[in-house]
Amino acid sequence: MTQPLFIVDSSTDDSPLNRDALRSGWTMALPDAVKRHAIQSMRLHEGDALQISDGAGLRIDATVADERAGTVLVESFTQEDAPTVRLALVQALAKNGHDEQAIDTATQIGVDDVFPWQSDRAIARYKAGRTDRKWAQTLRAATEQSRRAFMPALHDCMTSKQLLAQCRRAAVNGDVVIVLHQDATVGWSDVEQRVEALMERSLADGKTRTVYVVVGPEGGISDQEIEALTSAGADVCILGANILRASTAGPVALSLLSRTLGRFA
Repeated sequence: MTQPLFIVDSSTDDSPLNRDALRSGWTMALPDAVKRHAIQSMRLHEGDALQISDGAGLRIDATVADERAGTVLVESFTQEDAPTVRLALVQALAKNGHDEQAIDTATQIGVDDVFPWQSDRAIARYKAGRTDRKWAQTLRAATEQSRRAFMPALHDCMTSKQLLAQCRRAAVNGDVVIVLHQDATVGWSDVEQRVEALMERSLADGKTRTVYVVVGPEGGISDQEIEALTSAGADVCILGANILRASTAGPVALSLLSRTLGRFA
């Protein structure tokens, strides 16, 4: 059975996850929310194995020491390396939860950065304190479900103007921005060649670079946005003959990119 993984926040003052004190044989008290999930919901008992992560690459192998107290015994731990080429999803807000479906699946695939985008045609509206909280919860749950040691970074919601500025910065940094659009003439093989070249540059100079995948809402990306994004240096391409939903296009592209980058065997 695959050991369940739980994310424990290490950024708060009262966090039980102290990297400086981390060692084999250390007994750690689980936060109340993690305790409820692990002990009450998943019914883990004394001696059961589990993993704990801070969402920033730390992976701890532990066993339940005292289920009533909610303590675990650290058996071993490792720090995983962050990828040299990061995968980012710029997901337009979409109705009926299609945007949350997209970032859920993208997290399971291995996306590193998530950007909400308030596109011109988006019907759904971004609500600070609500949308960001729901997206953060989705990313956390998908990270735990997929047993990842890195939780995707959730960035602030972007307007189309801010997205254009991001594209220009990407061009300066040597990153690649891919905009998925059903009327594009550039095929996916051309995109793969650009990403392969980017990967070779990153391996050669050790500089971290990012591949951005931009996905529009249900109504698609407007012609004005496409023209502006192209002028800002983005590559507008088509995945294939079938038109994919807003919840599907990003994860499909990320899957293909993961294979190109060697993340999938």
